[in-house]
Order: sequence, then C-alpha cells, then structure tokens
Amino acid sequence: MSGLGKRETLTGQLVKAVADRITSGHYKRGERLPTEQEMIGEFNVSRTVVREAIANLKAKGLVHTQQGIGAFVLKDIPAAPFRIEEDNLELVEEIIGVMELRISIELEAAALAAVRRDEGDIARLKAALDLMNEAIERGEASVHADLEFHRAIASATKNRHFLSMFNYLGELLIPRTRLQTHRLNGLPQREYLERINREHDQIYQSIKAQDVEGARAAMRLHLGSSRDRLRSNALQADKQR
Repeated sequence: MSGLGKRETLTGQLVKAVADRITSGHYKRGERLPTEQEMIGEFNVSRTVVREAIANLKAKGLVHTQQGIGAFVLKDIPAAPFRIEEDNLELVEEIIGVMELRISIELEAAALAAVRRDEGDIARLKAALDLMNEAIERGEASVHADLEFHRAIASATKNRHFLSMFNYLGELLIPRTRLQTHRLNGLPQREYLERINREHDQIYQSIKAQDVEGARAAMRLHLGSSRDRLRSNALQADKQR
C-alpha cells in the first residue's frame, strides 16, 4: 500500500488500514506493529498522523503501547459483533450484498415454516397479506405489513435465531429495497405493490399447504427478482460511467 487518498482524513484511513490488517491476522495478536518510521514510509503520512492513528487504535481496544518500545496488537481482542453499517446501504452494491445474505436465510426459513407452521402462524401470515391489500387499496405503501409477513415466516420456523436475524436484516433492508426497486421498475406504485403481493401470496399458499420446495421456490422468486433488478441496474450504471 503506497499511500492514502484524500476522501477522508488521513488519520481515519490509517486507522482503518491497520485495523483491517489486525482483524485479518496480517498483524498477529501480541505482535509489535511497524515502527513510526516504517508507517510513515509505507503510508506516506506524517509522524503526527501515525501517532494520532495509534492513539485511536489504542482507544478502540486494538493495541497497547510500551514506552520506548512501540505499539503492540492486544492478545485478547474481543470478536467484533456482526453489524451492517447503515450508511453503506445508500449504495446499491451494498444493498445487493445484504440481500444475498437475506435470501440465503429466508429460503430456509420458508422451508422450515412450511414444515413447522401451526394455525396461529397461518392466521398471522393471512392477516399481514390482508393488511398489504388494504394499504394498496388506499394508495399507501405497505412496508409495515411487508415486515410483519416476513417476520411471521421467521416466527413459524420455531427457531428464535431466524426471528432475531430477520428482525435485524429485514428492518434494516426492506424500506431501502422497496425504494430502490420501485424506482428501477418504472412501474406505477400500485402496480408494483400488487405484483409484490402476488409473490407474497404464492409464499403463503405454499407454507399453508406444507409444500417445502414450493415455499423455497416462491421465496427465491420474490427476493431474487428484487436482487436481480438491482444488480441489472448497477451494471447498466457502470457501463454508462
């Protein structure tokens, strides 16, 4: 890495570069970091930037310093919790990446729901579908009902981890994908929402009938089509640059 750009502060970029090397294992736990002079030479920054970056890394709990010796990677760095940076979800590419994660989880959730659902689950799914249809009739968006529909599927798996993961990914992503895909389809809002709800109904009917493969296929169509439209748009935008 020959130098750092100017899009963010040099200190911030150096902190990120060193932190990435620590988390990837390039700088091993307990190992001494390169000297100030080595960092100055590699990253093409001033001594002040290096010292500010080390202080920042120390505050983050990634390194400790020894007077007259240098900075060392901590031996017992706690594992970072899984987290998606919401600011990054303004980028179509990042939304696609998170959607791919969500698809892999929700396909299996739909399949498990088809096996394990009870009458209460079916009632919750139907209620969410009805709410979406009522919102469409009023000319309103139906994001809340959409969330409730997918949450009911996660709940029907009888596995709390599916529900916890959906509550994180779904609430983070559904409003953004709705916004992006509605724009990209070039469809009137009502027509777009009606199509989405037909896809929801296919998922519902498969789960109700305990059709495991049908539930997987319907969920794949529903989420995969949104992802594919976003990906197609991103590729077209790249070609126009």
